[in-house]
Amino acid sequence: MSISIQDGAAIIRRVRDAVATRVLGQDAAIEDLLVAFLARGHVLIEGVPGTAKTLLVRAAANAMAVRFKRIQFTPDLMPADVTGVALYRDPTRGFEFQPGPVFTDLLLADEINRAPAKTQAALLEAMSERQVTADGVSRPLDPLFTVLATQNPVEHEGTFPLPEAQLDRFLVKIMIGYPSAAAELDMLALHESGFDPERGGTGPVIESVATAEETRACRTLVDGVRVAPDVREYIAAITRATREDPSLVLGASPRATIALMRAARAGAVLDGRDYVTPDDVKARAPAVLRHRMTLAPELEVEGRTTDDVLGAVLTRTAAPK
Repeated sequence: MSISIQDGAAIIRRVRDAVATRVLGQDAAIEDLLVAFLARGHVLIEGVPGTAKTLLVRAAANAMAVRFKRIQFTPDLMPADVTGVALYRDPTRGFEFQPGPVFTDLLLADEINRAPAKTQAALLEAMSERQVTADGVSRPLDPLFTVLATQNPVEHEGTFPLPEAQLDRFLVKIMIGYPSAAAELDMLALHESGFDPERGGTGPVIESVATAEETRACRTLVDGVRVAPDVREYIAAITRATREDPSLVLGASPRATIALMRAARAGAVLDGRDYVTPDDVKARAPAVLRHRMTLAPELEVEGRTTDDVLGAVLTRTAAPK
């Protein structure tokens, strides 16, 4: 299926608007999620319990009509519970591989930092190579395969910080905070009218507004988005500046430079353009880079964040005209 940039933008905006009817007051998070999906990237969503992290993923999967599975990460979850296991059937059939929930389009890894590092690492191969190796056999995952992981802030009890290697595999990290007062009142009205995502047997939380074939076609549009040489230089200048900033003990990696360009190209598709502007880069930089940098301990104690440092980096890095 082949579509134009304008048609692709219209499809993704339809999905965005549909999700926004269920996930209220989180427009930036919805857009970051869809940009990452277009760019074939994985998403880490952080927020305190009860801020619609799981609902956001369920609504996006329903709106795009793609296969969806969920894993609830717990301290006793085993790697085989994620990837699958070989089961002995009978003497004639021998061992047969039973695919795990990772074999889907959208995988919700709910509260991923509730599981220890060994289980978190079970996703690494799937995320980086889109395949699962078990018993010496590599099994490919669907081209649409995307991990959408939620986590609670590490200061909450019973959580395990994600390893740096796995953090770097997420294209974006979305921060979900508390909604505005107006959005919270709209939530009450929505629930009073009968919407309840936690009630069993009610079907999808939202009706589909796009097909899986259309979402696949939208992804291919990103490959055709042009990035001018001066914009490429701007992207590299931003990530290199993070490595030289004294506020950071670890700056953005070369993989982060590539990720920022991928996200900027996807953002251009969302706006209906086949070229990247410096504003596309600025808009995507926080979500792409915030989890790839490590703040100096003394600044962390003072309450500063990597977003604060990144804001200063973007301010002093000259954008092309």
